[in-house]
This record gives sequence, C-alpha cells and structure tokens, in this order.
Amino acid sequence: MRVAIAGGHGKIALRVQRLLAARGDGATALVRDPGHFADVRDAGGDPVLCDLEAADAASVARHLGGADAVLFAAGAGPGSGIARKDTVDRGAAVLVAAAAEAAGVRRFVQISSGNVGGTTGDEVFDAYLRAKGEAEDDLRERDLDWTILRPGRLTDDEPTGLVEVSERRLRGSVPRGDVAAVVVALLDRPGTVRRTYELISGDVPVADAFGPSTRSR
Repeated sequence: MRVAIAGGHGKIALRVQRLLAARGDGATALVRDPGHFADVRDAGGDPVLCDLEAADAASVARHLGGADAVLFAAGAGPGSGIARKDTVDRGAAVLVAAAAEAAGVRRFVQISSGNVGGTTGDEVFDAYLRAKGEAEDDLRERDLDWTILRPGRLTDDEPTGLVEVSERRLRGSVPRGDVAAVVVALLDRPGTVRRTYELISGDVPVADAFGPSTRSR
C-alpha cells in the first residue's frame, strides 16, 4: 500500500509514516518546506514539495498518482490566526479531496477534531472547529470512500495501543501515537467507509476497535 499524506511533516503524519514503513508500506508526504524533507525521510516517507495554500487541484492530483489512499493530516497549527484556520483546515482539505477525485484515489481518511459543531468562547479555536466541520461537510458530499476521524485533545504521551472509539460524542485526550495507529488501522478496514469516528484513550486494543482487517497476514 502507498499512502499520500497531506501535511506530511505533522506530528501525527510522521508517526503514520513510521508505522507504514515498519510494515513494508510506503508514503508520499506532501510538505511545504524543503527543510522538512530530512525528517520525512527519517520517518520512512518520500517527501514532495507542495504548498496546499498555493496549489491547485490539478497539481496536487499529480502528487497523488499511484497512491492507494490519501490521508489528510494538515492543519494550520498553534499560533495561526482565523484566516489560516480557513485556508488550511478547511480550504486545503477541500483541495486535497478534489485532487483525490481527479487522481482516481478513492480511499480517503481525514483527521478532523473532537468537538466539531461545538463552541468554546475562544474566537480562534471556534474558527478552527468551524473550518474542520465545513471540511467534513464537503467530504461527505464527494464520491470517495472516506472516513473521518475526530481525535480528542492530543498529547505527546507514550502511546498505549488502547483506545475508545464511538460514532457518538466523546470527551477526553489521546496520544498522537495512538491516533497514528488508528489511522493505519482504518486504511485496512473497508467497513469504516463513510463513517465518522470520535477517538480518545480507552481500554480497547487498536487492532480490535474496527473489526477484522483485510490486510494479508
């Protein structure tokens, strides 16, 4: 399997690349800064230069060619303002989904956020949640085999391999390493297509959270 990853230098994305490489799969990582190429290669990915805030769907589609799946893991990140929540967390997600359709890559996993649809009273964070929600709405209307993953509060704690997953609202936190493991598990499970999952730490092994894998053993 080859996975094209938008936001390929992100903390979750790099962890996904390590997991894919460990099992013999490949990743094409779309990154906006050539200074990040070394980190991507160290994680086992193949970097390509692509600024999702400046690219068009046709150019992104060329980077997705040959992939079996697309992961949208990009985000404007801490310290960014309302404008970039829209251009990255919404706009780039819409762009990459359109590019996947153009490239004929049907499998699409999108990392969103817990509390989508809610408000916090923080103007910037509420803009982030709104952007994530609008990206989800766009993806649900597309002819793709999509899965949306909404992790709770992200931590850099050591992954436990134990999670709680639900299609109902969850509250809690989850290590980025466990989010990455869940992403890889979703890629192998067609039964998760066109479903939206909330994710926090729990007591269910990642391998058992979504039913049997179709990956050859």
